[in-house]
Amino acid sequence: MKHSFSLAGHRTSIALEPEFWDVLEAAARARGVTLARLVMTIDAARGPDTPLASTLRVLALGAARDGV
Repeated sequence: MKHSFSLAGHRTSIALEPEFWDVLEAAARARGVTLARLVMTIDAARGPDTPLASTLRVLALGAARDGV
């Protein structure tokens, strides 16, 4: 499933399995931010050689493990 975001002034689409999006949306709600804001924050904090989709999967895994 793809979601599109504007990151650093550029439009980008990220494809993740629906289960990852579900956990990321719950993590965003728990933090009181939108999914777009969560993705922008993660994008800004990741290293230049780390793929965004991989970073989001790891975040989702940690959130799911911690019970969001």
